[in-house]
Amino acid sequence: MKRELVERELTREGPRREQSSKSTAKGKRRSVTMNLAESPLSWLHSRGHISDRLYDAGERLRADYERAQLPANLTMRWDPVRIKSTGEQGLSSGEKQISAKRRFDEALQQAGKGLEDILWRVVCAGEGLPVAEKTLGWPARSGKLVLKLALDRVADYYRIN
Repeated sequence: MKRELVERELTREGPRREQSSKSTAKGKRRSVTMNLAESPLSWLHSRGHISDRLYDAGERLRADYERAQLPANLTMRWDPVRIKSTGEQGLSSGEKQISAKRRFDEALQQAGKGLEDILWRVVCAGEGLPVAEKTLGWPARSGKLVLKLALDRVADYYRIN
């Protein structure tokens, strides 16, 4: 996993984006080291907030999301073009994309109505739980529980034990 470590001042609201020379109320500054390249799902898993099963389900969902090429593309594709089939048994890139899109849609459908929002925001778009909760209009600290329920259903879909 790529690491992009930065030092951030710790405030009551969480880590502050820019470093400040001001001290806290007690006169001491506290800071934390953050990995900006770490996904919210990896963060939750590495701190024991979600199990291996739920983490694997989220990673499978994210992989299908990316294989289906649902995120916005920033450049053109430079994949080699297959001109003539040589009896290859594998799927073409278009067939792989369609298959991944089908699995992604079915996994979200398995999660159920209302849970696909938190799945998409945290797992696929990489939003943190506090941002997703605020955007969805949910109470603070409710997102983790709802995300666990959604990931459990997705794990059932992918048959992860």
